[in-house]
Amino acid sequence: MIKRKHLYIPLLIILIIIAFKIQSFVSSKEVSSEQIKIPKEPSKPSQLYEIEDIISKYDSILSSEINESGTVGAAVVITYKNEIALLKCFGVQKAGEKTAINKHTIFRLASVSKTVTGVLAGILAGEGTIEFGDKVCDYIPNFKLKSPESTSEITIGNLLSHTSGLIPHAYDNLIEEHVPINKIMEQLQFVDITAGPGKLYGYQNVMFSLYDTIVSVKTSKKFSLLIKEKIFEPFGMNDSSSSFEDFKSNKNKAFPHAGGNGKFRVLRLNNRYYSTTPAAGINASISDMSHFLLTLLDPGSSLINNHVRKLIFTPQIISPLKRKYLHRWDKVDSKQYAIGWRIIGYKGREVAYHGGYVQGYRAEIALCEEEQIGIAFLSNSPNSTGSKSIPTFLNLLFELKNKENIPNS
Repeated sequence: MIKRKHLYIPLLIILIIIAFKIQSFVSSKEVSSEQIKIPKEPSKPSQLYEIEDIISKYDSILSSEINESGTVGAAVVITYKNEIALLKCFGVQKAGEKTAINKHTIFRLASVSKTVTGVLAGILAGEGTIEFGDKVCDYIPNFKLKSPESTSEITIGNLLSHTSGLIPHAYDNLIEEHVPINKIMEQLQFVDITAGPGKLYGYQNVMFSLYDTIVSVKTSKKFSLLIKEKIFEPFGMNDSSSSFEDFKSNKNKAFPHAGGNGKFRVLRLNNRYYSTTPAAGINASISDMSHFLLTLLDPGSSLINNHVRKLIFTPQIISPLKRKYLHRWDKVDSKQYAIGWRIIGYKGREVAYHGGYVQGYRAEIALCEEEQIGIAFLSNSPNSTGSKSIPTFLNLLFELKNKENIPNS
């Protein structure tokens, strides 16, 4: 028995050693597997090289223009094929101070607000919540115009395409005088009508902004809340807001300026046109505008589909603008208005565009779906730089694209 016991002891030791080796091997394999890095799927290659030369040239032209004009502060963004090709900020928030404009500095969009409202309206129409063919009087029972026929027939699409038939800029003077929008609505019955709904273009701020009331009636939500839920938050426009209070309290804002020839003075903040928020009361940064453009031009976006794009950008009426409005543009083929956007026929392309001005601020935006390009320009010291910003770039881009399309001989 004693001899057998002595035989078991060495055998047990051998088994323990073998088990230890096996465990060490397993542990070693586990550590090694944790250290292996699985290669990520290669991302889609950038296509910005296609326009890098004109981006560089445009940057140089715009920078020189801003310096020569004495522009106090500005920002520009260009998007191309789902990427930011250029995002640049210039100058300061306030003349005489050193706080620089950055990509999150907010500006007033003025009438470029209409483009944001147009997108909201397109989304709601696409959902079937508020359709463009709906009658205004069905949402606002006390709505009354000078003509009973117009009162009963005018649609939401007429409001958003400036085809209400009322004389242009009806009661903008009352907005300037800070008359509440509900009081202005009571006066609409006295405004002259030049044509039936849908027949004639006549630019409006008050009529366009009736969409605010319609949204509130239909959804039981304020316009400011709905545009935040449907546009600002999902689009990634994190600096955007839609009230004077929000603008005033934001520490990263561009102050308004007036003047010219390189000499600008600071103006007091003013709340003009915030009573017509859908038409002219939205605040945004150049970062916000980059997200806005990227979303609108992304064919795979889950936030806005092709049906909604068609609702927004389909022209509704010819808009015979005066030559001076687009005098920086070369050879404009056509001018129409869609839902919150101007549709400009330009050098064989269709460009969705809008400009905006309110005391001390200038905003410009344009996109061309065919070329997958978007551009926005914001400034706190209005001058000719703003009106040149978009056509200068489009001229460079379209010239390049036209050369690329010339067949080899």
